[in-house]
Amino acid sequence: MVTQVQRVAAYAVIVRDGQILLSRLAPRVSRTELWTLPGGGLDHGEDPRDAVVREVHEETGLDVTIGDTARTFSLHLPDTWRRGRRVDAHSLRIVYEGWVALDAPEPRVLEVDGSTIEAAWRPLAGVLDGTIPTVSLVKEALAAHRPRRVQRVAAYAWVRRAEPEDAVLLTRISARGHHVGSWTLPGGGIDHGERPQVALAREVAEECGLDCTVGDVLAVDDVTIRGNGPTGRDEDFHGVHLVFAAEVADGEPHVVEVDGTTDAAAWVPVADIEAGRVDVLDVVRTALVAG
Repeated sequence: MVTQVQRVAAYAVIVRDGQILLSRLAPRVSRTELWTLPGGGLDHGEDPRDAVVREVHEETGLDVTIGDTARTFSLHLPDTWRRGRRVDAHSLRIVYEGWVALDAPEPRVLEVDGSTIEAAWRPLAGVLDGTIPTVSLVKEALAAHRPRRVQRVAAYAWVRRAEPEDAVLLTRISARGHHVGSWTLPGGGIDHGERPQVALAREVAEECGLDCTVGDVLAVDDVTIRGNGPTGRDEDFHGVHLVFAAEVADGEPHVVEVDGTTDAAAWVPVADIEAGRVDVLDVVRTALVAG
C-alpha cells in the first residue's frame, strides 16, 4: 500500500506595482526553474497566520502583514514522489492576502538549506502568460485574488488670490501618497461623523499652516486608482472629492503635519496650471473650471 502523506501549509499573495513576490524552488525540490508563493508548512500547533509571517520572512527577508481572511486550495497527487519514496500526497494550502511596506528592501532568502533558493518580484504578466514557470498554486491564487476595495470621501479647498499674481493655493503629494510629486488642492479625508467643513479647516491648517474659512461647494469630483496604498496593500481605491470655495488668513503656507501625504504647500500661478508647466491632479483642473 502506498504511504499516505498529508501536508498543511500557509502562503501569501503579495502584489505590488504589477509584480508579485515569488520564491524559487531549490534544485532538490524541482530540477527545473519553478517559482511558488512565499510560505510553507505549519509546525505542529502553529497558527496558520503565524506560520505564513514566519515563512515569508525566512524565504524573502521581508516583514509581511496579512489580511483577515484566507482561501484554501487542495491538491491530491495519489502517485508522486516525496523525499525519495512513492507516496499518495494530499496538500492543503491556506493562502492569505499579504503586503509589505512600500520602502521594504529587495527580497533575499534568509533560510539556509531550505526549499527555496531565491526570492524576487516577478511581473504579473509573465506569470499569467506562462513565461515565468510557476507551480499551479500561483495562478490559482491569483485568479481568486481581489484588491481591497477602499472608498474615501474627502474635502478640498479652492483658494485663489489676485495679488501679487493670479494664483491658487496647492499642496504637493509626498512619497506616502499616490501620484508622488504632483500638486493638488489642500484638504483630505473626512473622519467618521465629522462635518466636511470642519474637516477641511483642519486639513488646511495641517497642510498649509493657515486658518481657513470655508464657503460653498463648488464641485464634486471623483477618481479611481488601482495600486498600492500607503501601507503597501493592493487596493482598488475610489475617492470622492467635495471641493469648497475657501479663504485663508494672511501668511506664507507651510506644512505643519509630520510624515503625512503632503511635503510642500505654495501659491501656484494659474497661468502655470493652464499651460501645463505644473503637474496637477484632475481635481485642480475641475476646480479651476468650476471656480
